[in-house]
Amino acid sequence: MTLKLNLTRQNVLTTLGDYCVITLGVILYAFAWADMLIPNGIASGGVTGASTIINFATGIPVYISYVAINAFLLFAGFIILGKGFGFKTIFAIGLSTIGLDIFSEMEFLYVFFDNKLLLVLVAAIIESIGITCILARGGSTGGTDIVALIINKFWPISLGRVFLALDMFIIASVLLIPGKTVEDMVYGYVAMVIFSVFVDWVLLGRNSTWQVMVFSDKYKEIADMVINDLKRGVTALDAQGWYSGESKKVLLIMVRKPELHTITRAVKEIDPKAFVTVSSASTVYGEGFDEMKTGINLKLKKKSANAVKGEEHTENN
Repeated sequence: MTLKLNLTRQNVLTTLGDYCVITLGVILYAFAWADMLIPNGIASGGVTGASTIINFATGIPVYISYVAINAFLLFAGFIILGKGFGFKTIFAIGLSTIGLDIFSEMEFLYVFFDNKLLLVLVAAIIESIGITCILARGGSTGGTDIVALIINKFWPISLGRVFLALDMFIIASVLLIPGKTVEDMVYGYVAMVIFSVFVDWVLLGRNSTWQVMVFSDKYKEIADMVINDLKRGVTALDAQGWYSGESKKVLLIMVRKPELHTITRAVKEIDPKAFVTVSSASTVYGEGFDEMKTGINLKLKKKSANAVKGEEHTENN
């Protein structure tokens, strides 16, 4: 009973932490757009960029177009990516809509630099930090974020590259507005590139996988610790010291980057003389890591196969 209460409390705290980080991300995101980019006549990518271009052309407030465009894409994300994603995204979109409206009215927060390129750089970094906070906790501000996550769910294409491809057309469309020049389009592209590179760097760095090999006479204690305390799998490989001729066990462990320091420190506590090698693994597929993304929905394929078998069985009977 106590364990169950502890788990429930931990789940509640984890969920609250997720929404606090998402809220912080939305604040940074809305500020970068409403108080930096838009007042300086700059439109970058995404649905917010498209909404900004609509605002430049028609005067319709950005937050209204933002909500309207996201409605359909949010429904698609809810269906494909699951209910958890959908609710967090509804929260992020709703909060972003409010944030864009409120920050746009707070003119005393508007930021203007003599060097427009410097302003774009700063705004893009702030926006990137905000979006990264949101994506890292399973949410999205909608639009191309949803499209990118849907594509990334089935194909091993980085989020940054998807954003890059989707946003190029949106930014180029600023040239359709009278008074806008190629310079305005270039500023939008600069912000887009910074955003794409930053998101890839932070998210892929966090999700990167490392291969740890442990050479130790206390391999049993270390293996038990990894399985029971760190909840990671361990493979014991047979090895032989060429100089000594002795047979030994080498532990092979795959971990995420945030877990690397924890596991190396724990190994040192058990055996200070342990020999440990660490190498980067570009991609690891399997339970606890990444799912193989081939563009084929395996669950649907299995259901179809089972349905065919069922029909064949009925016909035979």
